[in-house]
Amino acid sequence: MRETRNLEFKQSVTKSFLTTVSAFANYGTGLILFGVDDAGKTVGLKDPLADALKIENMINDSLDPVPHYSLEVNEDAKTICLKVYEGKAKPFLYAKRAYRRNDSATIEVDRIELSRLVLSGQNLTFDELPSSWNDFSFQMLSDRFISHLGLTKLDDNSLRTLGLISVDGGYTKAAEILSDRNGLPGVDIVRFGSNISEFFDRKTVVGESALKQYDEALEMYERYCTYEAVTGATRKTIERVPREAFREAVANALVHRTWDVAANVTIGIHDDRIVISSSGGLPEGVSEDEYLGGGISVPRNPILANIFFRLDYIEQFGTGIARINEAYENIEPKPCFEVRENSLVVTLPFAAVEVAGLNPDESLVLQELSRTRLFSRGEIEQKTGFSKDKLVRILNNLAARGLVAKEGNGRSRMYRRA
Repeated sequence: MRETRNLEFKQSVTKSFLTTVSAFANYGTGLILFGVDDAGKTVGLKDPLADALKIENMINDSLDPVPHYSLEVNEDAKTICLKVYEGKAKPFLYAKRAYRRNDSATIEVDRIELSRLVLSGQNLTFDELPSSWNDFSFQMLSDRFISHLGLTKLDDNSLRTLGLISVDGGYTKAAEILSDRNGLPGVDIVRFGSNISEFFDRKTVVGESALKQYDEALEMYERYCTYEAVTGATRKTIERVPREAFREAVANALVHRTWDVAANVTIGIHDDRIVISSSGGLPEGVSEDEYLGGGISVPRNPILANIFFRLDYIEQFGTGIARINEAYENIEPKPCFEVRENSLVVTLPFAAVEVAGLNPDESLVLQELSRTRLFSRGEIEQKTGFSKDKLVRILNNLAARGLVAKEGNGRSRMYRRA
């Protein structure tokens, strides 16, 4: 047995356990076992009944506010189990400081995290807070609502209904996020070359509406993740990543990110996948299993989520993961979702190249090519194991169908996916 995020051992009763009481009350119910050493071995206490009273008095005298907890004394093993329950009246402070667990260690929270605890204790979210800005324009939001919902105009009453103007008449942080111009972070979209050190294209959108960020991400997707293939007299658009999966992943990254952290949502477009990373781990009250299973909706920014829902960018009821998986139902390989302490990462792999009318050898060659990197015939021979004559015949067939582009002549000729 070892210490974990929700379990700590204490060989004796000293005031050091009080920081962990703060951490459990702030971030998740946990246990502290007294009379157990760091290795998880029971060593016992001299007088567990007296120590239990001491623990109770120390918590009641030192924590503000006092969290809900329970004590269980094992007189045979001479140990005490202290269970501290996560509370709602956050932050729970010890010596005027709040704490959290970092794996098996207890550390003091930083200023940003403390402000989040205060919001949680007040049952508020970041996008509900008053904005320090007051010079906003909402042309993009207005155009979107007028065209999508048939409104005649977006006036102050509409903004108040949407939660962008508070009851006291001031703008909220949600208004700042959706304003045409603001001072907030945004998205950083990179089309990588053959490796992560080679930037083929890059677009960074900061200080602009979240709607603009969403649009620019889709524009880069269309540019680098779709192409047209000709089959007979028919031209068909091929999506390397399902458009619906990409739209859902980007919209959720913007809606559920932590806007109080000066970090951009990053969208990395590689030769075989798209990786979308957003700041902030899981919202409070949502486990990893619940996040991956779907059906649980606890938006970190509910005002922003409501607006994206009204515009049909997201579903409101926690179906984001399910919709992404559904888009990949008949596609291999499958998407990957990674939950980290301070970020969420979604990897959308490119679909295996499947173009009507291609035989397996042609599909293999097309799969090995990149749209941004040129390959010599010799490099493609090494990748596929095909002979020169066979490969030239395949490349010519693919080029005739508009799937492969040739650059250069003779021995210097290079190939890439069109």
